[in-house]
Amino acid sequence: MSEDKPADTAETAPAEVNAIPNGKGHDPGEEISAKTPPAEGGGKETVPNSTQNASPHKTENAEANLPEDQEFLSGVDDKKTTHFTDFEGKTSFGMSVFNLGNAIMGSGILGLAYAMANTGVVLFLVLLTVVAVLSSYSIHILLKLSGIVGIRAYEQLGYRAFGIPGKMAAGIAITLQNIGAMSSYLYIVKYEFPLVIQAFLRVDKPAGEWYLNGNYLVMIVSVAVIFPLALMKQLGYLGYTSGFSLSCMVFFLISVIYKKFNTPCPFSDFAFNSTVSMLNVSAMDPGGDPDPSCIPKMANLNSQTAYTIPILAFAFVCHPEVLPIYTELRNPTKKKMQHVANISIAVMYCMYFLAALFGYLTFYGEVEAELLHTYSRIDPYDSLILCVRVAVLTAVTLTVPIVLFPVRRAINQMAFPNKTFNWPRHIAIAVVLLTFINLLVIFAPNILGIFGIIGATSAPCLIFIFPAVFYLRIVPKEEEPMTSFPKVMAVCFVTIGVLFMIMSLSFIIMDWTSGSSNTSSAH
Repeated sequence: MSEDKPADTAETAPAEVNAIPNGKGHDPGEEISAKTPPAEGGGKETVPNSTQNASPHKTENAEANLPEDQEFLSGVDDKKTTHFTDFEGKTSFGMSVFNLGNAIMGSGILGLAYAMANTGVVLFLVLLTVVAVLSSYSIHILLKLSGIVGIRAYEQLGYRAFGIPGKMAAGIAITLQNIGAMSSYLYIVKYEFPLVIQAFLRVDKPAGEWYLNGNYLVMIVSVAVIFPLALMKQLGYLGYTSGFSLSCMVFFLISVIYKKFNTPCPFSDFAFNSTVSMLNVSAMDPGGDPDPSCIPKMANLNSQTAYTIPILAFAFVCHPEVLPIYTELRNPTKKKMQHVANISIAVMYCMYFLAALFGYLTFYGEVEAELLHTYSRIDPYDSLILCVRVAVLTAVTLTVPIVLFPVRRAINQMAFPNKTFNWPRHIAIAVVLLTFINLLVIFAPNILGIFGIIGATSAPCLIFIFPAVFYLRIVPKEEEPMTSFPKVMAVCFVTIGVLFMIMSLSFIIMDWTSGSSNTSSAH
C-alpha cells in the first residue's frame, strides 16, 4: 500500500518509474509510449531493463535510504527480475475484493437513508447506479494508465502527466478527501458515544456531566486509541482491523433491515411513549386509508436534494487505494483487477441501497441526517440499537488510523519528497492532522456539511477529472487520436466532473444562504 516517487537517482528508484514492457501488471501488447516530464530531483530517468536496475547490489544499497512510504514493499527477493513494481503481490483475489470493498465502505452509509428521503426511491436508485458505473469506468482508466506507464501511485500518475503540479494536485485532493472521511468518522464518535454511555448508565436527563460531552469524548478517543495506532510505521500492521470494521458495518445493515419490520409507522418519540400508550401500530388511519406520512415517495425534489449527489460520490471514492491493491494482487493483470473493482463496487452498491431503502422505509420523512440518532428517538435503551452503535463506533474508530496513513504519505510526497523516514516528522504530522481534525469536528455544525463540501470538491476530481486528464495527457495522439473512443470518453468525464462540482457547490451555497438547511443548527 505504498507509493513510489519518480527517479531521483539511479539507485533510489530501481525500475519503478518506467515500466518494463509486458512485465508483471501488463497484458501482452499493452505498452504504449507515453509523455514523460523530466525526473523530479533533477536526476536522470532510469532506463528500463538496464543492468543497473536489475542489479541486486544496487537494490540493497538503495533500500537503506528508502523513504518511509517505500519501506513496506522492500522485502523482496532481489534476485528476481523486477516487473512493473519492485513488489511481488501475494494477495488472493478474494482478499483483494475484501480490501477494496473496505476502502469503499465508509460512514457515508449512515447518511444514505436521509438522501433517499430527499430524492425518492427511484431517483435515488438511478443516481446510485450512475455513480457506481462511472466509478467503475474511472477505475478502468486508472488501470489502463498504470499498464501504460508502470506506476502504482495516484500522485505519480499526476507527476507523469504534468510534473510536480500534477503530483501536488493529486496529493491535495487525496488529503482533502481523507481529511473529510476522518472528520465524518470522528463526528460519529462525537455524536454517538455520549448516547451509548447514556444508555449504559440509564441517564434520562444529562446534567452536563463531562463524560456525556461529545467534544471531550472525541478528544479522549483520539488520544487514547487513534493516536497510538497512527504512530505505526507501516500500514500493514493495521490490516487486521479492516475485516473487523467491515463486519461491524454488515451487522449494522442486518440490524437496519430487522428494525424495519419491528418499528411501527408513524412512530412516536420516546418521551411521548413513556406517558401515553402507543395506539398507532400500523400505517392505517381511523378511516382505513394509509397514513400519508408512511407512504414512500418514488421521486422527491427539495432543497436538501442538493446534498444527495455529493454524498453518493463521497461514498464510492476508493481510487487512491486501487493501484496499491493492484500492486499486492497475486499474478496481477488489468482484467483481474477490474474484476476485483467491479465485484467490490457491486457489493457496496447493494449494501448502500439496502441500508438506504430499509432506513427510509422505517422512518420515511422523519429520518435524520445521521440514521442511528433517529432510532434513539423511539427507545434510547433499545439493546439491539445499542449494540449497533457500539459496532459502528468500533468500526469508524479503527478506520481513522488507516485513512490517516495516505494523508501523511501525500504530505511527505508533497513537502518532503526526497527525505528518508524520520520519527519526529512521522509523529509531528500525525499530531497536526489529529489536532486539526478534532477542531473541525468540534466546530462543524453537522455531518452533512462535511459530506457535502468534501464530496462536491475532491470526489469529482478523484473520480472524474484527474483520471481523464491524466489519460489525455499521458497517452500520445499518435497512439490514440482525440477522436478515438477512449479519448472522447475522457473528455466527457472531465466535463461531467466539472459540471458536477459546480452544480453541487452552487446548490449547497444557495441552500445555506437561503437559511432553509437544517445544517445551520448544531446538535
